[in-house]
Amino acid sequence: MNTPGTMQLVFGLLGGLALFIYGMRTMSQGLSAAVGEGIRGIIAKATRNRLAGIALGSSIGFLIQSSASIVLFIGFINAGLMTFGQSLAPMLGANIGTTLSVQLISFKLSDYCLVGVFIGLMMNLIATRPKFKFGGLALLGFGLLFLGMTIMGDAIRPHRELFEYWMSHIHGSTTAGLISGTLIAALATGIIQSSGAVIGMGFALISAGAITDFQGIYPIIIGANIGTCVTGLLASIGTTIAARRIAIAHLLFNIISTALAIAAAPLFYTYIPLTSGDLIHQAANANTIKMLLSALLFLPLVPVFGKIVVFITPTKTKQPESSFLDHALLDRPEQAIFACLRELQRTCRICAHSLHLAAEEFIQHTPARAQRIHVNEQSVNTIKSAMRDYLAKLTRHYLSKRQAILIEHIDRCMSDLERVGDHIANLGKIAERQRAIPAARFIPAAIEDWLSIYRAVDQLLAKVIESLDPEAANFQELAKEILTLREAFRTTALAAQHAHFKRLEEKVVTPIAGMLFNDYLSNFWRITKHIKSIALAEQQPQFWIKRTKLDKVMSNDAPGYTVPEKPHPNDYLDKLQSDDFR
Repeated sequence: MNTPGTMQLVFGLLGGLALFIYGMRTMSQGLSAAVGEGIRGIIAKATRNRLAGIALGSSIGFLIQSSASIVLFIGFINAGLMTFGQSLAPMLGANIGTTLSVQLISFKLSDYCLVGVFIGLMMNLIATRPKFKFGGLALLGFGLLFLGMTIMGDAIRPHRELFEYWMSHIHGSTTAGLISGTLIAALATGIIQSSGAVIGMGFALISAGAITDFQGIYPIIIGANIGTCVTGLLASIGTTIAARRIAIAHLLFNIISTALAIAAAPLFYTYIPLTSGDLIHQAANANTIKMLLSALLFLPLVPVFGKIVVFITPTKTKQPESSFLDHALLDRPEQAIFACLRELQRTCRICAHSLHLAAEEFIQHTPARAQRIHVNEQSVNTIKSAMRDYLAKLTRHYLSKRQAILIEHIDRCMSDLERVGDHIANLGKIAERQRAIPAARFIPAAIEDWLSIYRAVDQLLAKVIESLDPEAANFQELAKEILTLREAFRTTALAAQHAHFKRLEEKVVTPIAGMLFNDYLSNFWRITKHIKSIALAEQQPQFWIKRTKLDKVMSNDAPGYTVPEKPHPNDYLDKLQSDDFR
């Protein structure tokens, strides 16, 4: 093989593969963004029963691929919004959904890929409505993945004989070839972290004539299903044991599914060619049928399968609280508000835990701890979105004046806690930056000042946790205590800042160390600013629970409100312009 030809082959394969992966991710991003917050609602519905779980999980898998779906489930479980048991049926469905997106790719639309790229880009750039904008992004990705597949096929075609020789060693006609092909495909998928990309490469080999029969593509299909589990396993690092279990369950399911597919290979070789005369369609059909049969086989065994996963992943660690946002409480607004307060309290506990981890990380770095801080931040972000959805649904019911105002305060408190989580995560990031700069090390006096500030903030968060207990009848009194503690923090922080400036003046610390100390201090101040905002909300006269209303059922509508007519922009734009600019 000549050198120019080799380079053309390598760059054609790598460039085409990169375009395919980017196109698939862009398509998934566009589809999921077009659905928007509906994905969260789909997941909530998917937990009701196994059939709903597998059906709606399939929808999620089609939109964002199975590996990304598992990452989503991991995030929800870690945030306490979904249990491990509830996630098993959607996990099965997500695997089916991914095969449906491969079915979409199996259609030979390469001749129209550039049309899709152009129209998709124009839609994304010109459209003003989000649905069309993100729909254009999905179409752009769809065109790019076909373009990538075409480039890979064109690169392979002149070297078809060479690829035929390589592929003969992993041909499914022999047991050794079937197993080795499965393992190689699993390894390649694990590295690329996209089963669709590996299967797409297989489709390119078919288009180029390097694979000419179904036995040649079969090992690639079943092996790719195992390799895609790597994404979920990596995403589960630093999460709770329940979140890690779904990643392990995903891996076990695909290993067992692939083992069954190897055992049933003669049946697939006999009957799959009957489903279509086109080899690419045969491959896509085999992928779907294999995954569908496996999921249906596992569905009745979900409870047993879950117990097996729990058995092989024992733990003595106390598990975090689950979410209190029960949709069954929405027709009892006071109970729903009670649950929201408990959810705020749970979220604050996560923030307090992250603060403790950040303090430990400041003293000594461990990768697991740093990852845990990041995971906690993502959990708080997820809880905030779930809380907002829950409160939005609650507003559709009849609410008293106090309830209507109280849920506004709850929403604001949730936003404040989300920002607290962000600033705590920043403390860990600053520590990471500091470790990379030897000149930025703190002297013992600076470390003691840092720890004194941390302890003041830790006390504040502990008091916020206490104040958010819905069983408490003295929200206003506890809020006053928070504000008093905030003043104590202010005194401590100002004293530390004064000592810090003195060290800089005396050149006891380097300027870069001074900058990082100021970054730490700034984030501590911001944390307490949001804590103060929560306390001020708790001081409001509407911030209390009416015990006599806890069991009161309200209708599903909110009477007494009149939706205003759509305003005419010119009635207001003219008022914004001064006479000098007319």
